[in-house]
Amino acid sequence: MKKTKRVITGQGYKVLFSDEAYSALLSLIRTKSYSSIFFLVDTNTEVDCLPLFLKHFLELEDSGVIKIKAGEKNKHLRTCQKVWQQLSDLGADRKSLLINLGGGVITDLGGFVAAAFKRGIDFVNVPTTLLSMVDASVGGKTGVDLGGLKNQIGVITHPKMVVIDVQYLNTLPEKEYRSGYAEMLKHGIIRDKNYFEELSKYKPLNKNYIEEYIHHSVSIKNAVVTQDLYESNLRKILNFGHTLGHAIETHCLNNQHKTTLLHGEAIAIGMITEAYLATKLCGLNPEVAHKIKNAFLGIFEKVNFSKNDLNSISDLLIYDKKNSHGKVKFVLIQELGKPLIDVDVPSDNLLDAFKFYQQD
Repeated sequence: MKKTKRVITGQGYKVLFSDEAYSALLSLIRTKSYSSIFFLVDTNTEVDCLPLFLKHFLELEDSGVIKIKAGEKNKHLRTCQKVWQQLSDLGADRKSLLINLGGGVITDLGGFVAAAFKRGIDFVNVPTTLLSMVDASVGGKTGVDLGGLKNQIGVITHPKMVVIDVQYLNTLPEKEYRSGYAEMLKHGIIRDKNYFEELSKYKPLNKNYIEEYIHHSVSIKNAVVTQDLYESNLRKILNFGHTLGHAIETHCLNNQHKTTLLHGEAIAIGMITEAYLATKLCGLNPEVAHKIKNAFLGIFEKVNFSKNDLNSISDLLIYDKKNSHGKVKFVLIQELGKPLIDVDVPSDNLLDAFKFYQQD
C-alpha cells in the first residue's frame, strides 16, 4: 500500500499520527491554556499505556488520573457518574481538558462524559487498541450501554483531535489485535475490494505496514462520515455485520453460560452471516460469501450457538439502532465494495445464515 498524507481532517478536528500528533497536541495545550488536564484510563491502560504517553509530556505527570475498570461490562451510566464525580472533586471546570487514553470503551464513554460535564468540556482521544484506532477515532459517536444493550445512550460530539501512535499496539493481547483487524476487513468489504483482498490473508502486527492500514481504514470511514454525520443514509453502510454482530455480542455478554466475545469477534460472525443473507436477498455471488467466511475463519475460531442462543439473538435485534417503524433494517452487499442499506430480512432467513456460518 502506497504512502499517503498523514493528517486526516474530520469535521472540526484532525486525526494525526506518531510524532506529528504529539507536536500538535502540545501546540493545542499551549494555545488553549487549559485550567487543568485530566486523563481517563482503565485498569490496563493506566499500567501499559500512560507511562508511554507521559514520555512525550513530562509536564503532564502531575495531571489528575481517573481510572475505571476495563471491559465493555463497565460501559454504563454508573461508571459515568463516578467519573463526573471525580472530575468535580478534582476541581475540573469548563476550561478543563480530558484526555481519553484507551480502547473503544474509554473513548466512547470518555467522549460522552466530556460532552455532558458542565455542558461540555474539550477532550482528546488517544486510542490504544487497533479497533479504537480504525473505528472509534472518527465519526463523533460517544455513549454507553443501557441494560446490557449496546450504545443506547449517547451523543455525537467531536474531540479536539485524535492521536494515533502504533506503539500502543505492542501492549495488546493478540486477540485484541484480531478484533480490530475484523473492522479493517469490514472497511474493505463495504468500500474497497482491493483492500479486502490484501487483508484477507491475516497479517500479524508489523509496525512497517500497520500504520498504513490504519490510515487507509480511518480515511475510508472519515470519507463516509463527512458526507453523513448523523447516519441518515450513507453512514449506515458502516454497520455491515453489526446488526447481527451487536446482538451476538450482547447475548454473549449477558449470558453467563457463553464466553464473552470482543467486538471484532462478534461482528466477524455478523459479517459471515450477513454475507449469506446477501446471497439470498441482494444477489451476492455465493463464492464471495464463502471468501468472506474463509477470511474471518482464518482469524477466529468458530463459536457454537444452540437453538436457544439463536432465539435470544433474534429477540435482541429489535433494539438495533437502525430499526425503523418496528422493522429490523440490515446493511447487506451486492458485491465487494457495493453495500445496500435498509434491507428487510425475513426472520426465516436468520437460521439458515447461522447454518452457513457453522457448517464446514
